Amino acid sequence: MLNHIRVEILRMLRNKRYVIFVVTFPVVLYLLFCNIVAGRTASGGAAAYLMVSMGAYGALSASIMSTAVPWAQERQAGWLRQLQITPLQGWSIILTKLVSTLLLALPSLLLVFVVAMTTQGVSLPPGRWALLLLGMWIGVLPFAALGLAVGSLVPPDTAQPAAMIGMFGLAILGGLWFPVDTMPATMQTIAHALPSFSYADIGWNLVSGQAPPPQDVVTTLVWAVVLGAAAVFAYRRATARA
Repeated sequence: MLNHIRVEILRMLRNKRYVIFVVTFPVVLYLLFCNIVAGRTASGGAAAYLMVSMGAYGALSASIMSTAVPWAQERQAGWLRQLQITPLQGWSIILTKLVSTLLLALPSLLLVFVVAMTTQGVSLPPGRWALLLLGMWIGVLPFAALGLAVGSLVPPDTAQPAAMIGMFGLAILGGLWFPVDTMPATMQTIAHALPSFSYADIGWNLVSGQAPPPQDVVTTLVWAVVLGAAAVFAYRRATARA
């Protein structure tokens, strides 16, 4: 399992699309949004709020894109059949993917946090930084499961657009790019039901020194269980056909 995890991480780090669009792009958006907000408001909390939003977007993107497309490609290339004849059990293969995805989500989160500290003056107590990073790191599990489900169900040429639609849809509808309060009432209702909003709202509360609302934790956990079950079902279906 450890060797498999190492191979997965090295392969994604060599992927230029992952480095540019998943790790670097959230930082570019963060600096852009900070400059726009700085021209309209003097609120010192805006940079920290946007830090969480763009960190969540980057981690969400990394989780989906590092699972959906590679998983679909591996399935088409017959790599899943090769894994099935190794000592790795089915559950350990999925667990390896999830662990790899958690590790691949870290660079995006850390880079946005570092840029926020060094360029925007965001300052938090060490304990709050640790809780924020831990909460937003573990919170990517629903999106990793979604990526695995997509990669198991659709072919490689469809996996990328499907993953991107899901990624941008969750980010926009979940309030990562635009505050949910500015949306119409119907859109706000949809946003509050999505895991992307609950995930980011946990970070927004932590950065302000408040405990995450229980409904956000419950929503994230429920989505993690539902999407995790969907990923296992889709994987079993894919390997049965392989």
